[in-house]
This record gives sequence, structure tokens and C-alpha cells, in this order.
Amino acid sequence: MDVEGGLPAVVQSTRRRTGSSSWGVQKATLLLAYQSFGVVYGDLCISPVYVYKNTFSGKLRLHEEDEEILGVLSLVFWSLTLIPLLKYIILVLGADDNGEGGTFALYSLMCRRSRMGLLNSIHEGSLSAYNQKEPREELKSSLAIKGFFEKHYSLRVVLLLFVLMGTSMVIGDGVFTPTMSVLSAVSGLRIKFPELHEIGLFALQHYGTHRVGFLFAPILLAWLGCIGGIGIYNILKWNPSVIRALSPYYIYNFFRKAGKDGWSSLGGIVLCITGYSYRLLAVCLGISKAARISGAEAMFADLGHFSKLSLRLGFTIVVYPCLVLAYMGEAAYLSEHREDLQSSFYKALPDRVFWPVLIIATLATVVGSQAIISATFSIISQCRALGCFPRIKVVHTSSQVHGQIYIPEVNWTLMFLCLAVTVGFRDTEMIGNAYGLAVILVMFATTCLMFLVITTVWNRNVLLAGLFTIGFGSIELMYLSACLAKVPHGGWLPLLLSLMTLLAMSTWHYGTKKKEEYELQNKVCLDRFLSLSNGIGLVRVPGVGFVYSSAVNGVPPMFAHFVTNFPAFHRVLIFVSIQTVTVPKVSPDERFLVGRVGPPANRLFRCVVRYGYKEGRWDHFNFENQLLMKVVDFLQLQEDAAEAGDSGELSVIPASPRSSQQLVDVDAAPTASYCSSSACEIDRGVVTRRVRFEEPWAEEVKTLLEERESGVSYMIGHTCVEAHESSPAVKKFAVNIVYGFLRRNSRRPAAELGIPHTSLIEVGMTYRV
Repeated sequence: MDVEGGLPAVVQSTRRRTGSSSWGVQKATLLLAYQSFGVVYGDLCISPVYVYKNTFSGKLRLHEEDEEILGVLSLVFWSLTLIPLLKYIILVLGADDNGEGGTFALYSLMCRRSRMGLLNSIHEGSLSAYNQKEPREELKSSLAIKGFFEKHYSLRVVLLLFVLMGTSMVIGDGVFTPTMSVLSAVSGLRIKFPELHEIGLFALQHYGTHRVGFLFAPILLAWLGCIGGIGIYNILKWNPSVIRALSPYYIYNFFRKAGKDGWSSLGGIVLCITGYSYRLLAVCLGISKAARISGAEAMFADLGHFSKLSLRLGFTIVVYPCLVLAYMGEAAYLSEHREDLQSSFYKALPDRVFWPVLIIATLATVVGSQAIISATFSIISQCRALGCFPRIKVVHTSSQVHGQIYIPEVNWTLMFLCLAVTVGFRDTEMIGNAYGLAVILVMFATTCLMFLVITTVWNRNVLLAGLFTIGFGSIELMYLSACLAKVPHGGWLPLLLSLMTLLAMSTWHYGTKKKEEYELQNKVCLDRFLSLSNGIGLVRVPGVGFVYSSAVNGVPPMFAHFVTNFPAFHRVLIFVSIQTVTVPKVSPDERFLVGRVGPPANRLFRCVVRYGYKEGRWDHFNFENQLLMKVVDFLQLQEDAAEAGDSGELSVIPASPRSSQQLVDVDAAPTASYCSSSACEIDRGVVTRRVRFEEPWAEEVKTLLEERESGVSYMIGHTCVEAHESSPAVKKFAVNIVYGFLRRNSRRPAAELGIPHTSLIEVGMTYRV
């Protein structure tokens, strides 16, 4: 997203086409606002169907007076105003990480500004995105908070666990949102056909997302228009005086008369903001990009991120007033038809519009449910990239938009859990209890993280951050307390799912960190490695060898173990370390760091490749070609390669048109392989770059080409991580049992990197951590 104006690529391109005309920008903003309805609010606008039903499902009952109805309506109105509108649309919208993120966006922002995080990589501090500073001088309160976290390692661990807890709750929301939304939408059929059950629930989801994907925005706009218009109709027909509920006095009056029963009903009222707030949070923090998968792919394939202005326009002008009118109209109907409480939304529909509204509700719910599942894919992909989730297969469904992904294992797991929840609960009341608890915890976690973002990233006064946290946190804690009271009635399920997800994520991160620490502590220094090589009669075989490991300096213990037992390796050797850094995307100019290991005669190189946590990996053939091109560029940048030696420093190799070219020796290649121009197309669409060996550095390039023609091999560790015998029992259980189980059932590193099996060398080694 462009920093200057906060406008995405679509708006920027429009500005250029129209000569910076204001009408061009306004037109593009309105277009984005329209398109946002099909992406942002898909699964969020169905809650008027079930809020009143869940609110009055407990001990709270309606009496002859309207105090209970007006009190609930007033709570709904002010909840929608304070949480989605004020907190998310106005404030949290500014906490995106260059338009990317999720819970990890807040965390990555803090990691880049201080050493508060545990996911930082060694070489990511040199990134330009990592070093962006506020122009104003840092406040003492900001420095104190940063220093406090940097001083206490245990606090940094707690912060990461807190982030993982919020993430695990979001993943759990991917189970409850489709179940809750679709069951509520099709529940209207029971009014006409009481014997109908949840047959074909997931069939509706499958067919809907693929058949009507191009109609996402019109469907949501039609749904909002329906509930807003029917709300006005019910207000005017049944009870126009419900407008009194806009006064917060009725909240006080509600709790004064309802007492404990009124507090217990908050678990149902919270459903009016959970979906909206989470989905707005998803957009504010970049998840909306991933939600453009599946049926919406064709419509949104060329979109950038939505601008903040377009989201604010869409919510404040259309979504917010339509929702308020819908709740007011339903309250007006209930004030005259208390006996229809359990199905008041559909009972309030005029007979002539019942079937059209039911069809639109079902379509909107199906579309939104698929979007939430896709958002879950995005979050898990982020966790996996940052080493907090086991290696799983991520399929990029579009070559143009990285956010469009599909994770088969997660998809089938969510489907199985949704079916289990549907069959087990079979009622929106118990599912609503679980759904509300899952999302209110995510909202509260976001509020707490925003305190740190406001103080350490935005560099604002701690009093303002405290006002934000106390103000919104107190509201969320009030709802959270009511939801916790419903743990025995379905609320236990999201806690159980989140606990299991948190255990898996934290254990995987812990085991991965221990493995990396072992490699760092047991790396072999270059001098010792060279002396060891000379002592065992090392043989250099023809070819180019790529050695993959997490080590960014020294010789990996895996490779030293291999050479000790098999004293031979390739004449050209490149140590490759792939790192995921805490920025969404890494500029191509800063992706590759290349350096020499030892004197030039050894022909040993090191390459560190950096990816952002939202980026996909390139296909292996192009990746291999790019590595070799970067080594050539590195040699060209060295004025005197013979005197370079082992400085231990890595050079940033900027992107160039040669990045997609393949090296070919012009003097050795057949004439038929070339066009009359300086370059021509060859296999796999790779451009051939002619190299004439007249430059002083070209002799090494010629050697590199010759060795590549001899063959390329890839070496990777096949390690077994075990806890040391003297380790405590908890550590042995975490590393040997849980982490070992996750490693055995996750994707192999070679498959993750796309290394061909015919050229793969796996080195077995046991790490005792």
C-alpha cells in the first residue's frame, strides 16, 4: 500500500491515468467501497437473524412493558457504535502492516521497532522496511516499555504466547462461523417446513461459492437493503417509539430491572459485534486479501488492498445504518409479538418478501462462510512461514495474487470439525455460546496488543494508550465475563480447540528454536573445517552443490558430519539459508545476500535468501537459476576477488533484468542455441544470457558454468531432535513426544523447498537439545 496517501495500487493507477484529478481518485475509491461488500462483510451481516433469539434464550424474559426490548436494543446500538465503528473503523484500521497482517501484523510491527519479539532473524535488520522510523523523537514511556520487555526474556515469551493464543482463537472461529451462519440462515425454512433439518448444509456451501462468486457484492448489498428496508417497515408499522432506545439511559434501566439475568444475556448480545468486529479486524490487518479466494477469485484477481477511506465509506454509509435499522425494526415487531421470540426475524418478514429474503440470506451466508475459511488459510500460512506452525502444503491458486491460497489439510480438518459441531450441537444457541467466546477473546487480545502498538510503534503518550485499552477493554471484559459463564453450555469447545492449537503451535516453535540453537552452537568454524578437510584427504568432485541449512555463518554441523564420514563434496559449493522475516514482503533488491566463504580458490559461497511472511516461494528451477545469477553478480561486484578473502560479510545483490536469465558460455554453446539478438528464449521460458569471458572476474564464472554442466546436487539435513537425557520430564514430553509427532506428520523439508528427489542428498543426524 502506498504510504503517502494510504491508497492501494488501483487508486494510484487511476490517479496516474486521470492526471491526478480528484474525480479519478473519488471514482476509484467508490469502486473499492463497492467491491469491499463482497469481501469484507460476507459472513457478518447475518447476525440480526439470531441475536435476539440467543439473548432471550436464558433466564431473561419479556414482560408487558418494553424495558427489556428497549434495553437490549440500546445495548446492541451502542455496541455496534463503540466496537466496530469507533474502535476498528476509526482507530485499529491504522494499525495495518503495510496493508498486510492479522494478529502477527501487530506483533511484527513491535518486533521491527524493538527486540520485543522472538521471531526476528539475524539479517533482517538491514531491510529498509525494518528501519522505517517515526520522524518524532521517541517518548520516555515508549523507551521504558521497550527496555522492560528487552530486559525480561520471560515477558517476550508471554507476549508470543499471547499472540499465538489470539491466533488459535481465530483458527477456531473458522469452525464456528460457517456452522453458526448457515444454520441461522436456513433456520427460516422451519417456519414454512418445521420438519426440515440441516440436510445439505455443506452442499450449499460448495455450490454457492462456485456458482455465484461473481455476484458477491450485489448479494451483500441486496441483503443489507432488505434488512434495512424491512427494518423501516417494521418500525413504522409496529412501534415507532423504539427510537427511544438510542439513549444510553435504557441500558441503565435494563440492568437495574433485569439484574443478574441482564448480565447473563450479554452472551447473546455480543453476537452482534463478534462477526462484524472480527471481520473488520481482518480487513484492517490484511486478511481480506486472502478472503478473495475460491468463487471470488475471478472478480478480485486484479485488486490491490482496499483503501482505508473506501472501508470507512462502505461501513458508515451502508452497513452501519442498515444494521441499526434492522435491529430497531425487529425490536419494534417483538414489542407487539412477544410469542414469536424464537423466530422473530423471519416472522417479521411480510409474506410477499419471505422467500426472496431467505434466498438472499442463504447466499450471503454461504459466500461469507467460505471467505472466513479462506482467511483461516491466510493466518495459518503466516504462522507456518514464521516457524509457529508445522510444515503443510500451501497451494497458491493464483500467479498474480499471493493471498489467494488453499491448504488441503486445513480445509478437510475444518470441514470435519464443522460437521462434528453441527451434528453434536444441532442448535444455534449452543453454537452461539461457543462462537461468541471465541471471537471476544480475539478482540480482547487485539485491544491489549494495541496498547503496545500505540506506545512503541505509533510513539504516542502512554495515557492515550491506557485510555484506549481501559475504555474498550472494559466493554470487552464485560462481554467476556458473560460468555465465560456459558462455558458449560458450549463455550468449552472453542477453549478446547484453541488450547490444542496453541499447544501444537507453541511446541513447534519451541522445538524449531531449539534445533536452530543447536546448529548455531555446534557450527564448525572455517579454519577448523579446512584443516579437517586436509587431514582426511578431501576430494572435490565435479558439479555444483547447494547445502540448505538455517546457519547464516560458519559451516553447518550437518555438512561437517557428512564430510567427516564421506570426505568429498562438489568443486563449487553454495551454503543456502532461507529466512522468513517479520515484514510482509521483502523488496527484490534486498532479497539476496551473497558472500564468499574462505579464499577464492575454495570456490565456497554463502547465500541468505529472505522472504516476507506473506510471500510465497518461487518454483525451484527459477530459484536455482537466480541463486547462480546472484553469485555471478556478486563476483562482478568484487573489484579484486583474490583479495576479498573471508571477510565474513554478505553483500546485498539488487534485482536486475538478469534475475530471470540463464548463464550460457557463448564460446562453448552451439550456434543453433542462439538468436541474432543478445538473448533468446530457451526451455521453461528462461532467457539466455551470453557471457564472454573477457572481464577479470569471468574466469570464476566460466568455472561455475562448467561445474553446473557437470551436475547439480542438493544437500539437506534429515535430523532427529531429541531432548537431552538430563532434561526435565516436561521438556522431554514436549520435544520427544509432541514435537517429534508433529515433525513425523508434517511435510518433509525437501518437499517444502521443491527439491527434486533425483538430485537430493539427505544427511541423517541426531540433535540432542
